[in-house]
Amino acid sequence: MADSLDALEAVIRERRAGDPASSYVARLTAKGRAKIAQKLGEEAVETVIAAIEDDKAALTSEAADLIFHLAVLLADAGLSLDDVRAELARREGVSGIDEKAGRTN
Repeated sequence: MADSLDALEAVIRERRAGDPASSYVARLTAKGRAKIAQKLGEEAVETVIAAIEDDKAALTSEAADLIFHLAVLLADAGLSLDDVRAELARREGVSGIDEKAGRTN
């Protein structure tokens, strides 16, 4: 059974090619990756503000917006949450300091 993130990802993939007049995902997709990335950045800032203000309800809401827009960006790039899960699994058991030191980029 798919979890809510898998279900969200499926809806995003389905709606990307939809009518921009009736679908936010289609409208955002039609504006291009730079606009999607900009929107993700805006949501990240709003998430940070909610965290700094210690507003748990706002933080939860903004985190959902952030994950949604990340999923839209990943779909636009031909990636999926499974790609992110695989990367997280690859890093499992590795110190964050060691993992960052081993990066080539």
